[in-house]
Amino acid sequence: MCGIVGYIGNKEAYPILIKGLHRLEYRGYDSAGVALLNGTLNVYKCKGKVADLEAFAKDKDKGGTLGIAHTRWATHGEPNDVNAHPHYSQSGNIVLIHNGIIENYAPIKEELKKRNYKFRSETDTEVLVQLIENIHDNENVPLAEAVRIALNQVVGAYAIVVISKDNPDELIAAKKGSPLVIGVGDKEFFVGSDATPIVEYTKNVVYLEDEEIAVMSRDGELKIKTIKNKVKTPYIEELEMQLEALEKGGFPHFMLKEIYEQPRSIRDSLRGRLNVNKGIVRLGGIADYEQAIIKAKRIIIIGCGTSWHAGLVGEYLLEDLARIPVEVEYASEFRYRNPVIHEDDIVIAISQSGETADTLAAIELAKSKGATIIGICNVVGSSIPRATHAGTYTHAGPEIGVASTKAFTAQITILTLLALQIAQEKGTLSRNKFHELISELNTIPDKVQAVLERNKDIEAIAKIYKKAHNALYLGRGYTFPVALEGALKLKEISYIHAEGYPAAEMKHGPIALIDENMPVFVIATQGASYEKVVSNIQEVKARKGQIIAVVTEGDTVVKSLADYVIEVPKVDEHLAPLITVIPLQLLSYHIAVMRGCNVDQPRNLAKSVTVE
Repeated sequence: MCGIVGYIGNKEAYPILIKGLHRLEYRGYDSAGVALLNGTLNVYKCKGKVADLEAFAKDKDKGGTLGIAHTRWATHGEPNDVNAHPHYSQSGNIVLIHNGIIENYAPIKEELKKRNYKFRSETDTEVLVQLIENIHDNENVPLAEAVRIALNQVVGAYAIVVISKDNPDELIAAKKGSPLVIGVGDKEFFVGSDATPIVEYTKNVVYLEDEEIAVMSRDGELKIKTIKNKVKTPYIEELEMQLEALEKGGFPHFMLKEIYEQPRSIRDSLRGRLNVNKGIVRLGGIADYEQAIIKAKRIIIIGCGTSWHAGLVGEYLLEDLARIPVEVEYASEFRYRNPVIHEDDIVIAISQSGETADTLAAIELAKSKGATIIGICNVVGSSIPRATHAGTYTHAGPEIGVASTKAFTAQITILTLLALQIAQEKGTLSRNKFHELISELNTIPDKVQAVLERNKDIEAIAKIYKKAHNALYLGRGYTFPVALEGALKLKEISYIHAEGYPAAEMKHGPIALIDENMPVFVIATQGASYEKVVSNIQEVKARKGQIIAVVTEGDTVVKSLADYVIEVPKVDEHLAPLITVIPLQLLSYHIAVMRGCNVDQPRNLAKSVTVE
């Protein structure tokens, strides 16, 4: 989850590293640090955000054309100055930054203590840099070889970058289970947890594979070998990312910008895959496995957080339209409960970043059982697309805000296309209904735009409930996962306790919480369960609960019952999640801003969860 940056070349390293940290701060912001080699090895680090690091280093020596930097999401050891990265070896000659977890750090640490190594921090990372120095000194091998030998002794996940006072012309990086990208310039190299710190300087990148070590030299040479000492040829790819996508574009927060980008991101996810005039839905990335999906007796969808909620919508769609049984699993629990997996199962893995550690682990388990794995993710070149048999990119564009918004609707868009494609091929959907749905799907970006134009009304409602301590979210059928997602957004960024439930489950327990102070957000758009939802609303009102309802334009029944309503355009209930989630995202955003919360970087969270 941490963000790491490295540079070697002919430019001053510090400005590149700091700008890179700002771009990666969504990955962690408990502490930050930088190491610069300029004759001497200078390490500056502190608790807090990248801005705190800049203030700390303001009057210090920041020269040098070789350096590494880190922004941390704490795993081992509390966030403080000492536990911040980079960590340096006992002699102070070697420094290292790390994203991941070294699981067997404790026995290695005990062995190093016996060899008179002293430890300053509580981190597993310091153990690794001490181990590298121990091997480097005792076995009298080059630094890159010491890194290789050390990595053969550790268990866990890592993306590391290492520099040494004795190696002023080399930058060394390695990865296993955590992402790492190398930018290739003209006799200069950039390293990042993802491409965001790199895109400004070069479009040429190398994505390191697991258990690979890269040695970047100041003369422009890039060498890659595995930790088993097998030499690999670097494969240079061209970045598709645009620099403008990484800026706020006049919005006060990335989250608001990304909410407003959803008409475009949904349209981009549809482009080239949906042809209404010809009546065609085609996800090219799954073409080779289409028949396997059609014949599947079961589909398993795995994801975490918002991606899991998108998977729940996918369950409704695939079962309803394509008539294939679907199970939706938390990736974090999947491999720990000894799941039954058959060779003819289709496993759909959903992840915004494509680096989610729990999802990657679940993929490997399913692959080992012979299942076919389909990936749905947003980041080109990330680990999940490389680990799956086939898949589809969402084309949502970079999502910087930690609380996911446009990734959710893009994932649902892809799942809708998948369900429609399979239903069409299986013949489980009438021709008329198929054309009705694809025609309406094509209008969704405009309908999302119409909801966004109600932002001021939604902000006014947010002002009323900004001091709430608890909230309930209710939905039925296709909108039940939206209730879960709405509750997650509120607690993620405003720190208000919120829970989502199927509306009919309210009377099986949660109704005990309802009183005159409890806001209850209900998705009550037109659909098969509309009358039932109306009854659930009446149950809340009978107990003096406050109802904020998302309703179809022109609704009068719910409007007469609710305290406040937010109208959305009429839409087929199969597509309702794409519309009804938008006001819930805006409500959460405005409430968080009014409460003075850091919307883009909520406490204790990070964007890309690359540790288990």
